[in-house]
Amino acid sequence: MTTKRENGEVFRDLHAGKGAFVVPNPWDIGSARLFEALGFKALATTSSGFAYSLGRKDGQVSLDEKLAHCRALCAATGLPVSADLENCFADDPAEAAKTITLAAETGLAGGSIEDATGDPANPIYDFNHAVDRVAAAVEVAASLDTPFVLTARAENFLHGRRDMDDTIRRLQAFEAVGADVLYAPGPATLDEVRVITGALTRPVNMLITPLKGVTVAELAEAGVKRISIGGAMMRAVIGTIVRGSREMLEEGRFDWMDGMVPTPEVDAFFSKWEAR
Repeated sequence: MTTKRENGEVFRDLHAGKGAFVVPNPWDIGSARLFEALGFKALATTSSGFAYSLGRKDGQVSLDEKLAHCRALCAATGLPVSADLENCFADDPAEAAKTITLAAETGLAGGSIEDATGDPANPIYDFNHAVDRVAAAVEVAASLDTPFVLTARAENFLHGRRDMDDTIRRLQAFEAVGADVLYAPGPATLDEVRVITGALTRPVNMLITPLKGVTVAELAEAGVKRISIGGAMMRAVIGTIVRGSREMLEEGRFDWMDGMVPTPEVDAFFSKWEAR
């Protein structure tokens, strides 16, 4: 197994390489190990996918549950793991920064802090408060004894605020206080992506789900460094369950089985961990 330091260095170096890389988002140990066996170089947790795996809506997981989940994934795979830490489970900058310390202790190579409050009545933190929270998280991440890639997220688009100027202003401020990676999930076109990447100098993460039909090469050309799938793969699995169940219940058929991976192939993916 690789060490925490080695994983931190690998994850940091991925952001300095050429082109763009995809970081898939596992929701449990099985999906994490499957992504590793298939050849990905790093992983990132998904808040929605993990919540769904527990039978809950996104945003309904506690900090302790999140940390236990991160610890389990880090222990189960040799790849660097970054975490969707949501709003770091605190409004106060100092308290949010403490979450970064706790997250790093689980073995993570990186994590995110976002400017979404979790309060539907006031979904986005005020600008100055949002920047203070990122600055506090940056300070803690920089003090750790192993590399920790801190991602700062501007969540406007996911909360119905398609204000590009404010989003860029936030990302630029997060960059100015030292965030390693900038992330504004939700742009729906490559032109919007280019506006964001063109306004920043540090690596940019992009969520693929609103950008259907776009390729890794096109995102790289648009200036994106890291590409996330978020909870999309988990939702695709749920889609198979829903369609297959309706097919069985309503039509009495089992055509959904045509897409199954044969058992020997599945076993082969997981054979690496037999002795662990």
